[in-house]
Amino acid sequence: MQNFIDAYSWINLRFLLEGMWVTIYVSAISVVLSFIIGAVLGLIRYMKIKYLSAVIGLIIDIIRNLPLLLIIFFMYFGLPSTFGIRLNTVTAAIVALTVFESAMLAEIIRGGIQSISGGQMEAARSNGLTYLQAMWYIILPQAFRNMVPPIVSQFVSLVKDSSLATIILLPELMYHSQIIYGQNTNYMIPMFVAMAFLYFVVCFLLSQLSKALARRLN
Repeated sequence: MQNFIDAYSWINLRFLLEGMWVTIYVSAISVVLSFIIGAVLGLIRYMKIKYLSAVIGLIIDIIRNLPLLLIIFFMYFGLPSTFGIRLNTVTAAIVALTVFESAMLAEIIRGGIQSISGGQMEAARSNGLTYLQAMWYIILPQAFRNMVPPIVSQFVSLVKDSSLATIILLPELMYHSQIIYGQNTNYMIPMFVAMAFLYFVVCFLLSQLSKALARRLN
């Protein structure tokens, strides 16, 4: 018990919260960027634009079948050695998470749109709407309701996956925790408990937001 009391000193807790802030910051930016990019890619794949859809589909399939850790390594170590582009740890983590999650979300969004009956589009077009108007006003609102649970689930995974960026020394929650128990191994279990609690709080709030949004849409 004394180890827990000592481990949870104000200095250590403040250091953990600073790492948690970096985790939330990186995750939030990655969520926004990946949703925008994923939505565009998902729509392009659904619309089956000649050649473009096929090329994007191939790229998405490649990214989805790569380990996220490999993408993080490439963004931080591969870009400087291959293209001379140097990214700091925060930017490299955001870019890697965005690239990976965009590919995942693109398939979720494409699947959500495909879940809507084709008769909906035909009915909208027969009433004088253009393809884009029918997509924006008729198809997407219905598809979005089906997409909410898997999209939020993917965002929850993104928050947890951000801990992989500790490998490139991103000063997030996991990295700060390692520094604390690296100075005193008796703090290892207390730090694991604190990390589990903080990750749970963020992910639980996201899941509750998903349920509230689903109820509102229904």
